Amino acid sequence: MSGQFCITLTTTNNAANTKQIIDAVLNKGLAACIQTMPIQSHYIWKGDVCCDDETLLIMKTKKACYAELEQVIVEHHDYETPQVVQVPFTEGFNPYLSWIEENTRC
Repeated sequence: MSGQFCITLTTTNNAANTKQIIDAVLNKGLAACIQTMPIQSHYIWKGDVCCDDETLLIMKTKKACYAELEQVIVEHHDYETPQVVQVPFTEGFNPYLSWIEENTRC
C-alpha cells in the first residue's frame, strides 16, 4: 500500500504565496496534509551564490496526484523556477496512509 503515496516538496519566500499555494492544493484535493517549516536555503542561481529565508511546504499525497499537483504549484508560484519534487514513501503506518487515501481525490 505504501508505494502509491509520496511527499511533494516546494519552497516559498513570502507568507502570501505560501497561503495561496496551500489553499489551491487543499481546495483541489491534491494533498491530504501540508506542513510548513522555516528553512534557510543556500544555492547557486544564475552564477551567484545565494541564501534566502524560505518556507518549506511538505505535502502528503498520492503519486497519482503528482502531475496535477506540480501544475497547480507552478501556476501559483512566484518563483521563475520553483522547486517541485516528489519523494516516494517506502513504508508507512496503514491507518495514516488510509487517511491520505480518503482525503485526496486523485
